[in-house]
Amino acid sequence: MSDLLDPRNDFVFKRIFGSEENKDVLLVFLNRTFAESGEQPLTEIVLLNPYTDKDAPLDKQSIFDIWAKTAEGKLINIEMQLFNKYDIEKRTLYYWSKRYSSQLQEGQTYKELKKCVTINILNYSFIANERYHNVFHLREDHTGLELSDDLEVHFMELSKLDDQSVPMEGGLINWLLFLKGADKSNWEVLQMNEPTLKKAMDTLEFLSQDQEARRLYEERQKYLHDEASMIEWATEKGIAQGIAKGIEKGLVEGEKRKAIEIAKNMLSFGIEVSVIAKTSGLTESEVEALKD
Repeated sequence: MSDLLDPRNDFVFKRIFGSEENKDVLLVFLNRTFAESGEQPLTEIVLLNPYTDKDAPLDKQSIFDIWAKTAEGKLINIEMQLFNKYDIEKRTLYYWSKRYSSQLQEGQTYKELKKCVTINILNYSFIANERYHNVFHLREDHTGLELSDDLEVHFMELSKLDDQSVPMEGGLINWLLFLKGADKSNWEVLQMNEPTLKKAMDTLEFLSQDQEARRLYEERQKYLHDEASMIEWATEKGIAQGIAKGIEKGLVEGEKRKAIEIAKNMLSFGIEVSVIAKTSGLTESEVEALKD
C-alpha cells in the first residue's frame, strides 16, 4: 500500500466510514462487529457528526471519531487510534459515562437511557490475550449474569492480526485486514468475502490520488506523530501527569464541541429541539441559542 494513504490515520478513516455517501460501508462494518458479540444486525444508522470539508486536520475543533445512532436510539462511538495514548481503558470509560449520562434531561426517568457502545480500533496491542477483537459488558463474576446491557466496549487490535493469513469467508477480520494495510494483491479475495469492502477500497484509492486529500492527510499524520512523540517523551521523563491534565482539559472541551456539532447538524434536518437536547447532551436553551 506504499502509494495509498494509510486508512489507520483517523482523518482517512473518517472519510471512508464517517461520510454520508459511505453510510452503507459503516453499516456493514458495524454489523460484522456486532455479529461477533451476538447482537441483531442493524438496518439503519444515523451519522451524528458526518465528515465535512470543514474538518481540518490541524483544527482542534475537528472531531475524527465517528458518532452514530441506531433507529432504536442506541448510541455508537467509533475511534481509530494510530498511536498509544496510554490509559485507554480509563479514557474510554470516562467518555462512555459522559455520553451515557448526557442523554437524560431534567425530569426524565432513568429508563429513558439508551445503550452506549464504544468501539476502539487500536494500532497497538493493549489486552493481554491473543484475541484481536475483545468485547466487554457488565456481568457477575461467577455466574456470568448480566447486570445491564447498556455498557458495551469493543477493542480491536490490528497488531494481533496475521498479515499473511487471508480468510476464506466473510466477517470482521476482512475489514480489519484492509484497515491494517493488507497488500493490494489480497484485495480481490477480501472483496469476494465482503463485497461492500470494494466501496471502502475505491474511496481509499480516490483519496490517495487526490492532491488536496493527500496534503491534508500528511498534515494530520505529522500532527499524530508529534502528539505521540510528546506523550512518549513525557512518560519517559516522568512528567506525564501534568501534561495529561492539560490534555484531559482539552478533551473535555472537545467533548462540548462535539455536542454542539451534533446539535447543529440535527437542527439542519429540522429535528425538534427537545430531541436534539436529549441526543447531544446540551440543554434546550443551548440548542435554541444555536438557531441564531
